[in-house]
Amino acid sequence: MKVLKFGGTSVGSPENMRAVMDLVTDGEQKIVVLSAMSGTTNALVEISNYLKKKNKDTARIIIGKLENNYKKVVAELFTSEENKKKGLQLINDVFQTIKSFTSGTFGSVGENTILAQGEIISTNLVTMLMNENGHDTKLLPALDFMKIDEDKAADLNFIRNHIKPVMKEVGEAKYYITQGFICRDAEGEINNLQRGGSDYTASLIGAALDAEEIQIWTDIDGFHNNDPRFVDNTKKIDQLSYNEAAELAFFGAKILHPQTVLPARIQNTPVRLKNTMNPTDSGTLITAESDGQGIKAVAAKDNITAVKIRSGRMLNTYGFLANVFKIFEDFRTPIDMISTSEVAVSLSVDDTRNLDSIKEELDKFGSVVIDRDMTIVCIVGDIIQEEKGFASKVFNALDGIPIRMISYGGSRHNISILVPTQRKDQTLQALSDNLLNS
Repeated sequence: MKVLKFGGTSVGSPENMRAVMDLVTDGEQKIVVLSAMSGTTNALVEISNYLKKKNKDTARIIIGKLENNYKKVVAELFTSEENKKKGLQLINDVFQTIKSFTSGTFGSVGENTILAQGEIISTNLVTMLMNENGHDTKLLPALDFMKIDEDKAADLNFIRNHIKPVMKEVGEAKYYITQGFICRDAEGEINNLQRGGSDYTASLIGAALDAEEIQIWTDIDGFHNNDPRFVDNTKKIDQLSYNEAAELAFFGAKILHPQTVLPARIQNTPVRLKNTMNPTDSGTLITAESDGQGIKAVAAKDNITAVKIRSGRMLNTYGFLANVFKIFEDFRTPIDMISTSEVAVSLSVDDTRNLDSIKEELDKFGSVVIDRDMTIVCIVGDIIQEEKGFASKVFNALDGIPIRMISYGGSRHNISILVPTQRKDQTLQALSDNLLNS
């Protein structure tokens, strides 16, 4: 069995939903993971934000516009009057749930419940569409088997133990449709895997069922060797190892959710990135094997803040770094990069919600300098530190570009540099011209 995931653009219109139906109905049993229709999650976030601000009138206006849009989708999507009636009833039920939060208090449970409705709508509509066209299809409610634990990490054992009983309960089918992104938390409340989490859902399901292959369908042919939004003449990568793909996803390649690779790697399940607009293309295949040494790609991660702590207390002492890291741990703030010298340590973070409190604690150890608006640029390949002359190639390519930090040697698969965001495009193009396309 294969697991296929389709994003919001792929189900963003009745026409696209029919295209997805045609892609998946090849006679082979599979599970199809769907995101919300494009634009829906953004609208639901907007509704939630207005409810948090107690601006219920504006929230009701947005709810009404979104509900009317979905009524138009139903009218266009189905041919039978029976399914049009069922579709409108679905929309009515879902929006009654959303509207129920416009009265009374509004908290995280309400927010997460609202955010879940986009996937609930898309999966129900596509299931109805496929059955209307004679395809044996059943809906698998993700909230019955997808779960995160107290630390917000996916509970793979729970998923593995519950998905097959849910499949048995809904009955045998050629095609199963389920929701991406949404799940339940350790207390049983509706929650989610964060934005882009439908990729992660597909990987978790694939690992839980020991699937033949996990396919992530998007609007691009696969990983490119640089970001085509900022760089000319990028090329598709045919194959990557799990480690290489994880590095690229974590450091900014938007095509794949950063956590997607881990469950697949645990079960050694191949992951393939495919393009719904060009389904005959082989895409990018991700497995345990790399297709050779050398530089594969470059990715960039924005909204990074650099923190430098300088203190004479570091010199010839132990425990200083442990104390620094403990502060970040206490404020639940992950660190991306780190660089040290005898009397200073520099690190980077992308979560700055508690940065003022962190700085207040760090000030007790020495002088603290904070640089905002930075970008991590990651150069990914296979065993790059063993390639003679690699470092000199990188630094020659970046001649004239100010580098705030360098991380090299911690992984056999990447070298990362921190540059001002205003120099990101220049950095990406220079690496492309001098390393990837030379």
